[in-house]
Amino acid sequence: MILFRTLALAVTLQQPALLPDSTVRAFLLPRVASFPDTGKHGTGIVVGLLDATGTRRIIAAGADSASVFEIGSITKVFTTSLLQDMVDRGEVRLGDAVSQSLPTSVKVPARGDRVITLLDLATQSSGLPRMPSNFTPRDSMNPYADYSVQQMYTFLSGYQLTRDPGADYEYSNLGMGLLGHALSLKGRASYEDLLRRRILTPLGLRETAITLTPAMRAKLAPGHDAEGRVVPNWDLPTLAGAGALRSTVNDMLTFIAANLDSAATPLSPMLRRTHGERHATNNPSLKMGLGWHILARPVGNIVWHNGGTGGYRSFAAFDPVRRLGVVVLSNFDASVDDIGFHLLDETFPLRPVPKRRLEVAVDSSVLMRYVGEYELAPTFHVVVTREAARLFVQATGQPRFPIFAESDSTFFLRVVDAQITFSRDGMTLHQNGQNSPGRKIREN
Repeated sequence: MILFRTLALAVTLQQPALLPDSTVRAFLLPRVASFPDTGKHGTGIVVGLLDATGTRRIIAAGADSASVFEIGSITKVFTTSLLQDMVDRGEVRLGDAVSQSLPTSVKVPARGDRVITLLDLATQSSGLPRMPSNFTPRDSMNPYADYSVQQMYTFLSGYQLTRDPGADYEYSNLGMGLLGHALSLKGRASYEDLLRRRILTPLGLRETAITLTPAMRAKLAPGHDAEGRVVPNWDLPTLAGAGALRSTVNDMLTFIAANLDSAATPLSPMLRRTHGERHATNNPSLKMGLGWHILARPVGNIVWHNGGTGGYRSFAAFDPVRRLGVVVLSNFDASVDDIGFHLLDETFPLRPVPKRRLEVAVDSSVLMRYVGEYELAPTFHVVVTREAARLFVQATGQPRFPIFAESDSTFFLRVVDAQITFSRDGMTLHQNGQNSPGRKIREN
């Protein structure tokens, strides 16, 4: 079954140097031109390239090359870098139970004698779900802002694990947010202060922060949703370690360089220890380091992480064999992963530029016919909801996305190149040249 967000993991035996600026710009410009244009603020993509000599290049399309972006879940590899730093200092051990860093009143779930360790959290294998069940945002435009530490403690104390910690990979924002919180308690400082002292300042990352300085705020690229509207920035006070950082391409290239070169900074040997394979995933070619995903290739590995918030997408990766690095930041809610992978390996296909589609108005009575739940496969359902004059779709295990009408029965997504056709008793998802029919199993 094709999901809304797909990723082809092709490999190559030989790969030339990073592409020239003109080639990169040639595929960035059509991508940016396909973004919906509200005419108020610019949307764009900034790419950073780092070659084996340490030379860096920055190519921008539609955005200033010095812009500040939310980097979302790339924050997670900063959290695990902080973890490794604290391990190296003897302050914690990877095998420590996370409960050792939390108040005794918090009952962290366990199964038998298997407890959740710091390593389990760092390798996305804790057994905790992607998000806690008591995550009910008051403001969907800034969903993490009101989730409190006490709510997290309440969830942990009442949750029952469905499998042993460390058994299986399951990506969890809650787990990495908990790791950042536990480390801040151990370090007796806020997550941001601890990260600044231990990682950001030593690496010279002056434009990477949670709290924007006046200079960073002046360079902030406003985030845009899939309709091209400016959306609020996200705040993650409790789960900061999962996705709260903002940064620039230049700072991110500095971070990548420190990860690539063991002699680049005093922190580089520590950072390299986060790249070692530590846990399997549900993809035999993909392993987990500490926070980093490690994709196996015949000539080496691609070490990577991506991110996304309400109005931004990000990707950071490097090839430790060829010592090449790539950063891609965008202030539009559409994946840039394909760009990042393609820049490191041209056999990773670029996503076709979406056709410019025009939205038409559809009567609300027609929209209501389509609200409900559709089964496209036993384990893959799509729920259609309505808010005012807009329909939204949410596939199993994925975020909710708006869809836009081309006619009374055909709709399209802007976040990816996919379309949906509704019939009297079902829908068909059209994506990547495949048509996946589904029957309606529940009305609104």
